[in-house]
Amino acid sequence: MIQFLKDLFRGYPVFGGAVRSGQWSTFRKKFLEGKVCAVCNGTKKLELHHLKPFNQFPELELSPDNVLPLCESGKNGIMCHLFVGHLGNYKKINPDAIKDSMIWNEKLKGR
Repeated sequence: MIQFLKDLFRGYPVFGGAVRSGQWSTFRKKFLEGKVCAVCNGTKKLELHHLKPFNQFPELELSPDNVLPLCESGKNGIMCHLFVGHLGNYKKINPDAIKDSMIWNEKLKGR
């Protein structure tokens, strides 16, 4: 319920027929340990971006192959999760998020 309220507050899509797993918080915390943003290498405000949205693919919600660490820190003037993961709109999913994060990571090196 707490994750639902956080998602609702942040403007994430929460009404799609799927409810977050009770294991989500633990999975998220363990997955993000020692990780950096795939775009900017930042470590602040890291989130897990689902490559295939969990509300459409609930069986993939806890799959390490279906998540990408992206930040919402605003480093370099963008929120990587919103920009790369959702193409500027949380209602959208970027099917090329992995490829795009690699491209932007290369462009931002040394900044």
